[in-house]
Amino acid sequence: MQNTKRIALGRIIVIAIIVTVAPFTVSEYKADVLTMLLINIILVSSFRLITTTGGWSLAHVPMMGAGAYATALMSTRWGCPFLIALPLASLTAGLVGMVVSYPLSRTKGFSFFVASFAAGEAIRLCWIRFKFPFGGHRGVSNIQPPKLIPGLDFSEAIPYYFLTLAVTILCLMILYRIDRSRLGNTFKVIESQEDLSSSLGINTKKYKMLAFAIGSCFAGTAGVMLAHRLWAIEPHQFGFMTTLYLLVWVVFGGTHTFWGPIIGVVVMTLLGEILNPLMEWIPLVYGVIIILTLHFLPEGLGGLQARTGLRLGNFWKIRITFEK
Repeated sequence: MQNTKRIALGRIIVIAIIVTVAPFTVSEYKADVLTMLLINIILVSSFRLITTTGGWSLAHVPMMGAGAYATALMSTRWGCPFLIALPLASLTAGLVGMVVSYPLSRTKGFSFFVASFAAGEAIRLCWIRFKFPFGGHRGVSNIQPPKLIPGLDFSEAIPYYFLTLAVTILCLMILYRIDRSRLGNTFKVIESQEDLSSSLGINTKKYKMLAFAIGSCFAGTAGVMLAHRLWAIEPHQFGFMTTLYLLVWVVFGGTHTFWGPIIGVVVMTLLGEILNPLMEWIPLVYGVIIILTLHFLPEGLGGLQARTGLRLGNFWKIRITFEK
């Protein structure tokens, strides 16, 4: 037990050193890539929360857009400071998710998949059709960077990276606590045995709606951080292509562990940067990776350690039996 704690502490220290030093050792562009990686970590972690109830939502990226649009309108039209816009915009995305989840809670499997896509597209089309207040195809611009500490310019890459890092750590701590709590265990039970859960008196629809709303709230947080870094948002940023990338990250990392999707998005982001000169080949490479992952690692990279440990355990059992 002590060795396990020491190993875990050592990993945390190494990761802390890496994330602290990394932005100072790369260019401004790379620092922005690291910031986007942190935003995507919030996105995939919140998406995994929804998958623990058995639903794979195609409306998660539009929920991120709901948070982005909410903070954009609050900042540009109402002059809300960042520390007020961040929680309000996140709660707005959660409220939108709660409204959307009500009809979705009546669907299962492939029907949920298609219905969530339709709901997400309906939200995105509202941003396009209603030029006031959403700006239509042009979206919303002139979103000001946060003004938190006098003398520190958050329009620059490194200060904004550390602000995003702080928000990401806070989100991961909350999501991890939810995953390990009684509520999180209830979500997982619904995924594995929904009919049995209903027969035991668990209101599965209510818990599915709750998971969808919580996941949407954190997706909205990712949208807030995205909007204040890009200074402008458009409807196409939250289209189906971004959703496809989200699915690739989550499938590659796996949803059976909390850290699986995070590993997936980190590895795929690094791979994308390596293949940046071959931009037109990236969709093909991603497609091949997903096919291989589904065939050889159905639980994703997150389940690789468990599968490897099991195989090593079986190997030692065979060896001991043979020696006897």
